[in-house]
Amino acid sequence: MSVPAPPPARCPDDRPPAGPSTQAYVGLGGNLGDVPATFRAAREALQALSTTRLRASALYTSEPWGDTPGPAYLNQVAALTYGGAPVTLMTELLAIEARLGRVRSDRNAPRTLDLDLLTFGDLRCETPALTLPHPRLHLRRFVLLPWSEIAPDATPPGLGRAIVALLHECPDPGRVWPFSG
Repeated sequence: MSVPAPPPARCPDDRPPAGPSTQAYVGLGGNLGDVPATFRAAREALQALSTTRLRASALYTSEPWGDTPGPAYLNQVAALTYGGAPVTLMTELLAIEARLGRVRSDRNAPRTLDLDLLTFGDLRCETPALTLPHPRLHLRRFVLLPWSEIAPDATPPGLGRAIVALLHECPDPGRVWPFSG
């Protein structure tokens, strides 16, 4: 019989400025405008936040998620190290989205850029503004496939399996294929 994981704690909203850097994974998605150019600008902004060289997967194309019609999406996963708190990083991600033209409307509506904080080290936490790890990352082939390219053995906290295993088990029927643009 397995022991259930403890419930997530509140996400820390501060960390000493001299504190250690934490490995974070960020999902990039978009389907409006010049998405490859938007992703380049987003990666540059993420690199400016990272204390080490940013790693990023190739671009992948995917069908829109859920029942929302619209153009195909481009997706990518980036790995960075961050010296601040996860709540601060999430605030930075939202600011990057806004600078690059994101207008928030319906949950699955088409967008120029979506930046999802997938994991932040081994932290499990939950607030109204941030849940770590991302609560649906294991259900999204368009996240798992690019992530498996840069960190197949990464194990999101609380899920107990590596990204490559989660990809193999993923119930998402949506097609995901390499971008050829």
